[in-house]
Amino acid sequence: MRHALSALAIATGLIAPAIHAEPLKVAIIESLSGSQTSTGRMYSSAARYVLEQMNEQGGYNGEPIQIKDYDNGGNTSGAASQFRQAVADGAHVIIQGSSSAVAGQITEDVRKHNIRNKGNEIVYLNMGGEALELRGDKCHFHAFHLTTTAPMRVGPLVKVMAQEGDLGDRVYSINQAYSWGQDMEQAIKSYADTYDYEVVETVLHEVNRIQDFAPFVAQIQAAKPSSVITGNWSNDLLLLMKAVGDSGLDVTFGTTFLDQVGNVANAGKMALGHYVAHPGNAELNKDPQDAEDYKAFSGHYPVYVEPGTINGIRLFTEALRANDFKGGDIDVNRIALAMEQARLETDIGPVSIRREDHQAIMPVVVSRVEQGVKYPADGTDMGFKPIQVVSPEDAIYPVQESCRMRRPD
Repeated sequence: MRHALSALAIATGLIAPAIHAEPLKVAIIESLSGSQTSTGRMYSSAARYVLEQMNEQGGYNGEPIQIKDYDNGGNTSGAASQFRQAVADGAHVIIQGSSSAVAGQITEDVRKHNIRNKGNEIVYLNMGGEALELRGDKCHFHAFHLTTTAPMRVGPLVKVMAQEGDLGDRVYSINQAYSWGQDMEQAIKSYADTYDYEVVETVLHEVNRIQDFAPFVAQIQAAKPSSVITGNWSNDLLLLMKAVGDSGLDVTFGTTFLDQVGNVANAGKMALGHYVAHPGNAELNKDPQDAEDYKAFSGHYPVYVEPGTINGIRLFTEALRANDFKGGDIDVNRIALAMEQARLETDIGPVSIRREDHQAIMPVVVSRVEQGVKYPADGTDMGFKPIQVVSPEDAIYPVQESCRMRRPD
């Protein structure tokens, strides 16, 4: 009888029902176990850092942003399973960075979900999948690529190495045998005429399955290159640099992920003089407190994928602030449209989104391993000295013809 009276009271307006704003739900579907764990946890940490800062400032839409980690195990089947769980949990936003293969799975899952669920769309923030096909054949309106691609890294890398006299005329290419590695190999070849070098040998090897790179280092030695360019990451770069350090190989490396934790320690003094092209470098922070704040949050200074992820998620929060749902239902399409207009001024330059394919237009920093930096790596006395910041306009590449983005009605 009491429940019946309560229902009657609410129905007649004697007691107002409690009204709660809809919270923004963010699912971080990352590699939190397996060989890519160290990278996956860094993506998660950097994303959480920015979103929790927003929560400290009042959250979004009248509620704290709900952030939940999902472990994809570093593989596509795990990503598909965790995506389904995130959907069941009501996620509005998916964040993921480790592996272009996993990114390809998630972006397709998001696309199919959104076709079937008009009015309940999900936005995908790709923080690290750099394969060009994600912005080409697989592009769609609800996917945003807040990181670089192979041509965005290789172009600035070989430009600066050439200017510094460290590129030479014989370049060796070693990369992982999947879409990202193939993009890297193609980019290395494409800049050969511009910077007057010959690609003396190309190698594509299995991904995260090789335990000893000594045979590959021996092949590099035999080819007698003036420099080596690689897009390797995770264990494949850690073990490659260990083999380089063990062999005493005297050749300059141009990399895209040398700032991954452990690489400098693995290579030891052999790391000195090697280059990395990356979306951010804490050495360029105008306010040193920024790095200190991140260290207080995570236990270490921002490095590797973290500076770029921080900037990418901050760009996303600019899009959130452009939409006021006044505590009502969250419209993901409005957030996506705001993303296309968002612009973030960072310590290295502006970051924005290219409307045609949702690729971030962003600066690229080319750094070199040296001693005497503000933020040494891996407990050594070495770190990443910025050599040049390449502007967004000079780093960006043309929109791929294969991108046929359909926009919301």
